[in-house]
Amino acid sequence: MSSALLRLRESSERFSATERGVAEKILADPQMVVDLSVHELAQKTFSSASTIVRMCSHTGYSGYKEFRRAVTYELARREQTRRDEQKELCRSDSMEQIIDKITYANILSLEETRDLMDVSVLRDCVELLRGAQVIYLFGMGASLCAAKDAYLKFLRLNKLCVINEDWHSQLVQSCNATSRDAALVFSYSGNTVEVIECMKKLKKNGTPIIAITRCVQSPVSELADHRLYTAANESLFRSGAMSSRMSQLNVVDILFTALANENYEQSVNQLSKNYIQKPGKLAR
Repeated sequence: MSSALLRLRESSERFSATERGVAEKILADPQMVVDLSVHELAQKTFSSASTIVRMCSHTGYSGYKEFRRAVTYELARREQTRRDEQKELCRSDSMEQIIDKITYANILSLEETRDLMDVSVLRDCVELLRGAQVIYLFGMGASLCAAKDAYLKFLRLNKLCVINEDWHSQLVQSCNATSRDAALVFSYSGNTVEVIECMKKLKKNGTPIIAITRCVQSPVSELADHRLYTAANESLFRSGAMSSRMSQLNVVDILFTALANENYEQSVNQLSKNYIQKPGKLAR
């Protein structure tokens, strides 16, 4: 199930001016939807009940009641997440507590990333990668690890990929990309300066961009043509990316599997062809 508030924000480009005004007020204070009836919300947002119902319909809901239920559920999940975030690691934690806390944080991140996955966007991304002449990969720091994982996976499907570790090389590859290629960008924060500079070059060249980033408004999400969101539940001040890295790797696995499944027989043959035998098996 995708995020109701995310769907509202993503659909706002198709709204009328009045509907967009209502959406902006809801996004600023989602609790209004939980607390108010459709007529009360209309009065609060200086609109009409019919405007709100149309807005819900344009967002993909049958009406205000269904939209309200989805928002209520989402806010409840957020509150639970907020409580869970209070279970941060502390100096007095035992080994057992560390195991439990880190494992739980990773599971929660994966579940929320699943809820944010838009199947139609994923389908568009798979089609784009399938038809691309070259897949260019971008990321810095921990996000570069996810980009490298994508490189190895797509390479096994015989997709031509380009990845570089240093920023200057990534900037050069963004200059070389064309409209016939595809760019896969990784940035959990959505504010990585080096990645943003590369994306600007890609936009200038007309290269389609897929961004794997957290579910917030950011320069990376605004520059991307397609967005695959990861859960935004990890502190940006944490010294090392943990659950965010797991979420990114999960999205890579989903992309890889969906892409391979498009040409199932060919993919199976290709994966068998380039499977590298382990030393123990070679000796037999």
